[in-house]
Amino acid sequence: MSRKSTAVTHPFLDLAPLSAARFASIEDRVARLLNTRQDVVIMQGEALLPLEGAIRGTAGPGTTALNIVTGPYGQTFGDWLRDCGATVIDLAVPFHTAVTAEQVRAAFAEHPEIDFVSLVHAEAATGNTNPVAEIGAVVREHGALFYLDAVASVAAEPVLPDAWGVDLCVIGAQKAMGGPAGVSAVSVSERAWALMAANPRAPRRSYLSLLDWKERWVDGGRKALLHAPAQLEMLALEACVERIEAEGLETVMARHASAAAATRAGAAALGGGLEPYVHEAREAAPVATTLRAPAGTVASELVARALASDPTLPMAAGGGALAVEMIRVNHYGPAATPGTVRGALTALASALTAHGREVDLASALRSADEAWI
Repeated sequence: MSRKSTAVTHPFLDLAPLSAARFASIEDRVARLLNTRQDVVIMQGEALLPLEGAIRGTAGPGTTALNIVTGPYGQTFGDWLRDCGATVIDLAVPFHTAVTAEQVRAAFAEHPEIDFVSLVHAEAATGNTNPVAEIGAVVREHGALFYLDAVASVAAEPVLPDAWGVDLCVIGAQKAMGGPAGVSAVSVSERAWALMAANPRAPRRSYLSLLDWKERWVDGGRKALLHAPAQLEMLALEACVERIEAEGLETVMARHASAAAATRAGAAALGGGLEPYVHEAREAAPVATTLRAPAGTVASELVARALASDPTLPMAAGGGALAVEMIRVNHYGPAATPGTVRGALTALASALTAHGREVDLASALRSADEAWI
């Protein structure tokens, strides 16, 4: 008896190869999203790839870096810079606030030798966001190279590398853009390219190497890819950029701002001892609202109880030691909706009530609805 073979088809399989022209067109769309005329390189990995590659490409033993720490990623950047041999001056502020341009200016006055500045725009992990436009003006005046992690902020608030004088701006699609995590992008200024070319420690013939992309892709007219692209991730990136274009970037950013304002207002009205973790609303990131758990409670336990009522909610406790005191509501991408905010407030009300706290859910939902712009 003969066996018939059955071909299994799937829309994610057996796709035609992604051409260099299609790859380049996706880069161009990302560049338009950032309103930049700098070279934009899409790298085939999560955003940690260009974040590390950009630092290792530009920093070395002769570098004096001002590393601004407003959350856990700033701490990671400092570790990479030190590993490169750079002299690192950490400017750390409490995670419930943001850094100011005046603090950066003071650091330059104390250490005029600073020639590299690293900053995270929005810290999704801690819920704060930094005033990059103001800081960029100070960095530009001083003449230092400016490296920015805009992974969480892109599509949630303005990200403008050219206008802000950012030399290396790294973005990822998995948060506010509502896209894939497996590819990321970086815009690179001419000054940053020149610094990499002159850096003997810059990665070459390496997956971390931005110079490989420059020499073999950008300088070659974007005709031949370095290696087989991550096809599904590239198509997903193209689709999410297309969706942003169709909705309108300003509209997408407004959704995120509304979600943040509504969550913050609703949490304040809910009561039960819950309060915003980031003190000032103007310093709160539009991608995630962090809340301080009431005294006598543990944030991770409250989150676990809240998720038991609705496991689909984009809610988590803070990482590491912050798991005791911080609750994070991630309202980014598809979750930047009134439904997400109302669901999170309802689940938190249930969790707080189970811990013997008095809450006013009706007031919280009303305040959230009124705060939605």
